[in-house]
Amino acid sequence: MTTEKIDSVSVTTKANVFFDGKCVSHAITFADGTKKSVGVILPATLTFNTGVPEIMECVAGFCEYKLDGSDTWVKSSAGEQFNVPGNSKFDIRVTEPYHYICHFG
Repeated sequence: MTTEKIDSVSVTTKANVFFDGKCVSHAITFADGTKKSVGVILPATLTFNTGVPEIMECVAGFCEYKLDGSDTWVKSSAGEQFNVPGNSKFDIRVTEPYHYICHFG
């Protein structure tokens, strides 16, 4: 099921801009202190590093991703998600805008 709306959060209005604008996100914080980011990745192949475990939830579009240590690209479409271990990295390949929620921790 795709998350369409997130209520009762604090939003950081200044965007996080990565990879020369190919990835733009906003940080959101829930009342209990839980943090997530909501953003979009434009067509590109990028490598992200993680500090804590992450769940990447696809809200719209699709991507292909490859976890650290794997040679296999896996497709993730709207309504799907994938897990990335902490202190790791992953490659993501996008051919159309990929809208996502990144769940931290």
